Amino acid sequence: MLDTHAMLWWLSDDERLGEIARAAIASPDATPHVSAASIWEAGIKAALGRLDLQGVDLVAAAAEAGFVALEVTGHHAWRAAWLPRHHHDPFDRMLLAQAASEDLTLVTADQKLDLYGVKVLPC
Repeated sequence: MLDTHAMLWWLSDDERLGEIARAAIASPDATPHVSAASIWEAGIKAALGRLDLQGVDLVAAAAEAGFVALEVTGHHAWRAAWLPRHHHDPFDRMLLAQAASEDLTLVTADQKLDLYGVKVLPC
């Protein structure tokens, strides 16, 4: 499962996404997921002028890239609410809850997320 920045880096072919992460995402055995929370987060940042999406529809771009859309469920929301307070970003907390609930590895550059015991693949 890709963190928001990892999704954006993949879609824009940004060099900040490292070779190990790229290989894992591109692997024929991989089923990369993107959370609805990441689409929401990027949309909010774009609407606030903090992210330039250059007119890209992230829902369509993620689907075209072959990413599996992961909806936010009540179970995910409940699990996110009860996570320890190591990290206060609500979007990251949702991604952590989803990764844990769905037994997914989270591709992220955020080292604070290692504190949660979720499988993490550094960008």
